[in-house]
Amino acid sequence: MTELRSQRWYGGEGVRGFSHRARTRQLGIGAEEHTGKPVIGILNTWSEINPCHLHLRERAEAVKRGVWQAGGYPIELPMSAIAGETFTKPTAMLYRNLLSMEAEEVIRSYPVDGVVLMGGCDKTTPALLMGAISAGLPAIFVPAGPMLRGNLRGQVLGSGSDMWKYWDDRRAGLVDDQMWNELEDGIARSPGHCMTMGTASTMTSAAEVLGMTLPGAASIPAADAGHPRMAAASGRMAVEMVWADRRPARILTEEAYQDAVTTVLALGGSTNAVIHLIAMARRGGIPLSLDDFDEAARRTPVLANLRPGGAWLMEDFYYAGGLRALLARLDDLLHLDRPTVTGKSLRDAVAGAQTYNDDVIRPRDNPLSAEAGLAVLRGNLAPDGAVIKHIAAEQRLLQHTGPVVVFDGYADLLDRIDDPELVVDEDSVLVLREAGPQGGPGMPEHGMLPIPNKLLRRGVRDMVRVSDARMSGTSYGACVLHVAPESNVGGPLALVRDGDMIRLDTADRRLDLLVPEPELARRRASWVRPPARYPRGYGALHAKHIMQADTGCDFDFLAAPGRTPEPDAR
Repeated sequence: MTELRSQRWYGGEGVRGFSHRARTRQLGIGAEEHTGKPVIGILNTWSEINPCHLHLRERAEAVKRGVWQAGGYPIELPMSAIAGETFTKPTAMLYRNLLSMEAEEVIRSYPVDGVVLMGGCDKTTPALLMGAISAGLPAIFVPAGPMLRGNLRGQVLGSGSDMWKYWDDRRAGLVDDQMWNELEDGIARSPGHCMTMGTASTMTSAAEVLGMTLPGAASIPAADAGHPRMAAASGRMAVEMVWADRRPARILTEEAYQDAVTTVLALGGSTNAVIHLIAMARRGGIPLSLDDFDEAARRTPVLANLRPGGAWLMEDFYYAGGLRALLARLDDLLHLDRPTVTGKSLRDAVAGAQTYNDDVIRPRDNPLSAEAGLAVLRGNLAPDGAVIKHIAAEQRLLQHTGPVVVFDGYADLLDRIDDPELVVDEDSVLVLREAGPQGGPGMPEHGMLPIPNKLLRRGVRDMVRVSDARMSGTSYGACVLHVAPESNVGGPLALVRDGDMIRLDTADRRLDLLVPEPELARRRASWVRPPARYPRGYGALHAKHIMQADTGCDFDFLAAPGRTPEPDAR
């Protein structure tokens, strides 16, 4: 690049150039500090109510250090905390697209030549990347990093996964108040996102294999001294990227997304990655689909022995060699000669990577599973598809037929699931509807329906569960998710009744409602769509424009082709 984009704001003799320079002096910045230097925007999702990102205020200072070292001028641009996972209600997924819009418009509207994206909690990674893809300027991602291992009475804990496990045990009467309080104190011990292979680690790993981070960045624990060093190096790289004009469109190719799908599957990653990667790809005009995941699943082994599908945690993964080591063991399945943010190839990024624990990162001849643990299902109950993470389910349930128990929304589920009079047994199929992109709203993580208390006390720990919801990447169980179309828009899930039979056949990739078509037609004719939840505001915008799970749950106008024009900065 010979002419900096920021010069359109700062240069020239007109009144606008004068105003922009004068306001920069008002900030306390002298002309020599920014004139002729790449301006690097640092998009930071830090907030005091997002523990996953609690350290990102400090990491932003490390990024700035790197930018200054490389001859750039850094400006920190705070992003909304509303897409943070841990506290946002009804679900952070409702706001992923809002954060992506904010990121895109901030990048486009300010005098920045390139950006450093700082995130990691489930929705912030895809949201920031989606915004950067649409804005089109050079961008590098700094992953927040996983938290340290949890601890309970000398036992290692995994955030999310062990919460669900011990909650079931508590409901079954096996965990007393003292132990529950110790669990509360010990399960999340440092800043950083979940240290299981949940959605956060899945998506930051996807960002790395896509080529949007420095090599090895996604695996570094948030509390490790290597993390601020990586942040500073990312700042230096951002300046280099501006001069070399390395934009997302040059990096995020069709081959890059194919490699991201393969890597997510080899990690035993979160089902949420299916939605996010489809949305990200389509922002760049690449028609990634459910079929791409299913085809890759049949040829991709699971090599990462990480919870919830395996035994270890992200800290162990880092010590075992991290994502670079796993990619080296997948080299024949990847497109290694494509570019990354460094200007070098993915092959260069994994060169010299070694594995130091063959149980954490399995060799190809000893995989955790010979075939990836995610399957795409179709059938008369999910004509546009559904997904199941079968590696995290009890295998006996992967071919199952049982009678339905229907819940209409999460409140109905909570009100009735532990009712002693509920007609349910271990063979029942629990169905939750009104939990999709429209019905949820925002497709909340309600897909790991709780096991009825009376069954927990009998030792039942898994059942077939079907919904148009998502589930946390830290969750487990025979949960069929993302049923599309969702019930709220009249998908077949809306027609299910108590006592109907559902057949799940994971090997055959089928999910079917065993009700004759004439009866389904009768029910369809009498179905009435539930009233809209939001009469105004962002919720109404979401309802009007949200797409279904199989197409990534983006807004239709954000996924539309074409480029938004650059602002006239004169």
